Amino acid sequence: MIKLKHFCLATLFSVAAMAQTPIRETLLQQANRQFDTQSYAKAVALYQEVLDEGMLPLEQRKLAQLNMAYSYFKLGDNVKAEQFYQEGLPEEPLSGSLANHYLHYAKVLANNGKMQESQRFFERYQSSKLTESRQAQNAETFTKKKITYRIDYLAINTPNAEFSPMYFRDGLVYVSGKAPAAVSSESPEKGYLDLFYVTKPDEIKSLGSLNADGSEAEAKETTHADRPKNTKLGSDSYTRITSNDSRTIGVYNSYGLNEQVNNTTGAVAKPGKPAPFSKELNTRFHEGPATFSADGSRIIFTRNNFNEGQKGISDDNNIKLKLYTAQWGNGDWANVQELPFNSDEYSTAHPSLSKDGTLLYFVSDMPKGIGGKDIYVSHFENGQWSKPINLGKELNTRQDEVFPTVDERGNLYFSTSGRKGGLGGLDLFYAILSKDGTKVIEVIHLDAPINSKADDFGLVTDASRTTGYFSSNRREGDDDIYRFTRESSLYECRELLLRVFDTQNMQHLDSATITIRSKIGGEGTDKILQTDANGWAHLCLASDNDFVFTVSKDGFMGNTIGFSTRYLTDDKPTRLEVSLSKPTIVTETVAKALIPEKKKTNQTDAAQNLKHSRVRGIVRTETDRQPIEGVLVKLRNECDKKIYEAITGPDGRYDFEIAEGCDYTLIYSKDTYGTNTLKIGKVPKKAQPKVLSKDVGLLKKGDIVQLDNIYHDQGKQAIRPDAARELDKLVATMKRYPSLQAEILSHTDSRGDAGYNKSLSQKRAQAVVDYMAAKGIARTRMQATGMGESMLVNGCVDGVICTEGEYQRNRRTEFKVLEIR
Repeated sequence: MIKLKHFCLATLFSVAAMAQTPIRETLLQQANRQFDTQSYAKAVALYQEVLDEGMLPLEQRKLAQLNMAYSYFKLGDNVKAEQFYQEGLPEEPLSGSLANHYLHYAKVLANNGKMQESQRFFERYQSSKLTESRQAQNAETFTKKKITYRIDYLAINTPNAEFSPMYFRDGLVYVSGKAPAAVSSESPEKGYLDLFYVTKPDEIKSLGSLNADGSEAEAKETTHADRPKNTKLGSDSYTRITSNDSRTIGVYNSYGLNEQVNNTTGAVAKPGKPAPFSKELNTRFHEGPATFSADGSRIIFTRNNFNEGQKGISDDNNIKLKLYTAQWGNGDWANVQELPFNSDEYSTAHPSLSKDGTLLYFVSDMPKGIGGKDIYVSHFENGQWSKPINLGKELNTRQDEVFPTVDERGNLYFSTSGRKGGLGGLDLFYAILSKDGTKVIEVIHLDAPINSKADDFGLVTDASRTTGYFSSNRREGDDDIYRFTRESSLYECRELLLRVFDTQNMQHLDSATITIRSKIGGEGTDKILQTDANGWAHLCLASDNDFVFTVSKDGFMGNTIGFSTRYLTDDKPTRLEVSLSKPTIVTETVAKALIPEKKKTNQTDAAQNLKHSRVRGIVRTETDRQPIEGVLVKLRNECDKKIYEAITGPDGRYDFEIAEGCDYTLIYSKDTYGTNTLKIGKVPKKAQPKVLSKDVGLLKKGDIVQLDNIYHDQGKQAIRPDAARELDKLVATMKRYPSLQAEILSHTDSRGDAGYNKSLSQKRAQAVVDYMAAKGIARTRMQATGMGESMLVNGCVDGVICTEGEYQRNRRTEFKVLEIR
């Protein structure tokens, strides 16, 4: 159903509407409400009452009539629907969602047997949607595109806290306040944080989704009557909030061991369902988050200062957080040890290992930091961890930086509330690091809907951020785990440096004009810029697109190259160099003066004064056979591979001298036209010089060429033998122009039903495509379009009696050039 809510809000509640009486305003509101809830019968009655009063402004009246027309259409009354569409459709084009009324009106007309009118409004609908699509494409063709994601709320979430997901083997390890509802808690003492494990996390059920624009895809809420609001984690009776009072994380994608973790926990982890991670690691104090080595044999995890049954108390009488490591062996994690930079006087938490395991990033509030909690890095050297290094003011702020994780490429994800540009609470950022992983080059904020006005933290993902998991308290104020899926290119745009230079001397060319066309955007998406004093042009192109660069400068021949931003796997700038050449007229091969046509009686006369044979001709358009000026004609001698060039004048003529005894190739090219090629067989060495005539036609984008003798018997779609011979010529043309993409247009005469003719012409066009495909032309290069009787070439319309020959002229086939180079 079309809901015109944006139109209603903009007009029905305007100052003019407010000036109406309360009764009339109430009727409009009631009518709109009934319309929006699909109660069309009630909506019609209310709209009619409002319209009968005759007090509505014109714009509101038109809208009410359109809504009535659509309501009657949905109620099955096509006669009244047509009446109100005739009254309600404005003269100016409809845009946005309102343009859908063209489609509905076309259906109404078709239901009422008015096929030609129906086709007209259907084409208007298509045109409006094409314009809208082009406008949207044009706006984004040469600009940065926002990276978009879909967010899934997962079924592993409970009324308690779930956060800090991390990859392990083929599953996901995360932190939870207590055993999820599906898993029995082993002891009532376990009220702190434990680690849980889910195998095959892609099988975790989604309970609802957010689209990239933030809209809810499935309003499938999970309600918990006792769900706590705004709960805090890790209330440690600690004068200064510990790192576990903010959520925690660590890890990159790690796999390796063949043993199943769930076999050692005492609980069986079914795919997509959680189970306790480890009996050895989970205690009655906080455990988690954790990080794993690449082979899965080592874990580094966060735990309260509790080891060997003993609590560690700081001087201010608090239990801090520490980092511990353990080794996999004998079916569980063993040999739990502290890391050397732990202290009873400050916390260390939130570990994350680099891909090669040599760098450990973590959070600490150790003295001499920049803020409350900072992110540090330690090297694993000679079998032990080095003194931690603070990542500095480029990353750390006066606020807390927490939950670092490192992806396979070395990007460091973290959360903070201390940076500008955040949406609220903790926001997720990622830092591009130096090669050694110790210096921050740039910090980038992640877009919504990954970030929100709530706390967003603990993100783990792959190197290209295709998919991943993160934590957020955006839903009812407690911490849950979400899955995200990227639905756009990872890179907002592609930085391109383009240099133009002179082919002859390699000098840069300033003020060269560069026209950039987006293949996706099509017509109207050209961008024009010029090179600077050093021959450079700088731009940033939208991702996932194809472009054509046409470079020109006065006194030089133009050059055209293609460039694609698809399938790029890095975000480094790309450099292109384009050369321009000056036109070369080879005087020794080009006649100084052509023999006037009126003096040529035959080929022998024209060649009487020649020392060598010549090839000459005229380059014309394929459609109207008019001469083309400015065509670059190249003549290649196949004996010595030398190339000679000439440019046609206003008469489209060219003229070369050729040597006897050699084959030649003629190549014709001009910007926006397709390049054509002709072969010239050798003239025998001892033969008398000859003048070879080689006229040629060129195609350009948009040309519509009628195929001679492509006619059809009345009411039939089969290819006639005479048509097959002509289609073979088109097959040859398609092979001569490998880049040519064509639309096959089939037309009928006016006899019979218009709808039937439309269908018949579509089948005829498809028959042509099928024939050419059988001859070796790729179907991807052809498009079949049936035009029916919409474009007659003579006056043989409905009601006019014509001869069979006149009717047959309308049963024709054309091809339109959609793309050619």
